Amino acid sequence: MKVRTITTYLNATDILVILFAVILSLINVAFSSRIPHWWLLVLINVAASVLICLLGYVRHITGSKAIRLLHDWYVAPITFLSFKELYFMIKPIHLGQDYDDLLIAIDRWIFGVNPTEWIMQFANPYLTEILQIAYTSFYFLFLILGYDLYRRHNLDLFHFFMFTCVYGFFLSYLGYFFLPAVGPRFTLHDFSTLDHELPGVLFAEYLRWFVNAGGSIPMNVPNVVAIANAQRDVFPSGHTMMTLVLMYMGAHFKARIRYFLYLIGTLLIIATVYQRYHYVIDVLAGAAFAVLCISTSDRLYRYMKATFQTLESRFPPP
Repeated sequence: MKVRTITTYLNATDILVILFAVILSLINVAFSSRIPHWWLLVLINVAASVLICLLGYVRHITGSKAIRLLHDWYVAPITFLSFKELYFMIKPIHLGQDYDDLLIAIDRWIFGVNPTEWIMQFANPYLTEILQIAYTSFYFLFLILGYDLYRRHNLDLFHFFMFTCVYGFFLSYLGYFFLPAVGPRFTLHDFSTLDHELPGVLFAEYLRWFVNAGGSIPMNVPNVVAIANAQRDVFPSGHTMMTLVLMYMGAHFKARIRYFLYLIGTLLIIATVYQRYHYVIDVLAGAAFAVLCISTSDRLYRYMKATFQTLESRFPPP
């Protein structure tokens, strides 16, 4: 079966995911002397790519509603899988070197203080609770907006939304490769005392555990152990970047939940610094990456549809 024939069963997001898997595999091969079990990561990338192709093909030949739903929504777990692959790559590639000192110096140069320390004057349990809820909601906002667009029964519109989200995440992942860092909760503060210094009301500690688990950080460990295990995912702030992308797309497509996105998104971006996940320079970089994503995703999406004759080519543009 020809490659061009295979891509007609796929959508533009499928192609993007496969291309990114190829890029990650090439990086693994190039740094195979540093990355433990690099061959296993490559094998996972190959297996995921084959499964995506099979999923698109089975959708085409069966017309199954269940397969269609799986094909349209699998990008959520696959994007997280790519994120976790970076966990095994970035630290060994950089031989364990982080760049937090540089990010701290930039923040001090801009503001004259460490913003995560300065903002402590406004801390109180109720504000902490609200901002931690907002920060953690990041993982669900994509599904909420995606469903709002999906129920319009416009396949191309929904696929463009998914494409832009995946494209944005992949852009931020590339940023992590060039400037790995762990963030101020480990460097300017003591991670093990966070719950004591920024207590919430009801759910803050549990939500922090949820976020920490996603970053591969064990519970109840000293700061040095937490740093050793933490994901290098600070610069740019992916939370800021993708929240701004979501807010823009909610406005652009006049989503019913757009005002909810504006409110939660604003609180979420504040939370990135208040909750000590990011330096302010990370937030500014995230905003710049959001502009890059928004300004290029439409052209890239149309180019990939035309080049690969993807599934969306049979439908009108969004």
